[in-house]
Amino acid sequence: MSLLEQPIGQIACALPGATRVFHNHKLDFCCGGHISLGEAAAKRGVDTQALLAELAALQAQDASGRDWREAPVPELIEHILRRFHDRHREQLPEVIRLALRVEAVHGDRPDCPVGLADLLEIMQQELTNHMMKEEQILFPMLLRGNDSTAQAPISMMRFEHDQHGEVLEELASLTNDLVHPVDACNTWRALYAGLIQLREDLMQHIHLENNVLFLNAERSAAGQA
Repeated sequence: MSLLEQPIGQIACALPGATRVFHNHKLDFCCGGHISLGEAAAKRGVDTQALLAELAALQAQDASGRDWREAPVPELIEHILRRFHDRHREQLPEVIRLALRVEAVHGDRPDCPVGLADLLEIMQQELTNHMMKEEQILFPMLLRGNDSTAQAPISMMRFEHDQHGEVLEELASLTNDLVHPVDACNTWRALYAGLIQLREDLMQHIHLENNVLFLNAERSAAGQA
């Protein structure tokens, strides 16, 4: 099967560095991880030959990255908690602070992302609640091996991941896809740099849960039935 026929989420799992390539081309490998690479590229109007060349270059490299599909559940969950849950709790208060400053100083400019701070505060509340449900309910189930019982919470978490994806789309629309004006002040530039990192981290976070942790639990539950 060619790469274009494979699910984009599967490629993101198997090929270290692919997530960066997909992000650069604005290809959704987390919430849309089930569709083929060719279909994802067609939706975004991405040149498939150029995309395949970038992926081929990655395949030629020494793949020394961790394949999280092979990791034990406790190790993967610990990675998600430390690398993403803790990080998001650090990121959001700071970008909200910067967004408030930018709006206060530059709110009269037509290119100022007015309403961004409000959107980020909603995002913070929703993501915080989402992570708490994972930490207090879903992850303990998975750590105990209760994969069948975990299917209802997993469905809810997938639904909320889709909602997070919609917020990221709103974020891109409000900020010119996180491209700051050429005359932006340092605070504005720092804000967008922080948001770019937040977006990349959140997409990788959702990808690991949807396409690895949850998928493995769903397969395990199907085998137990």
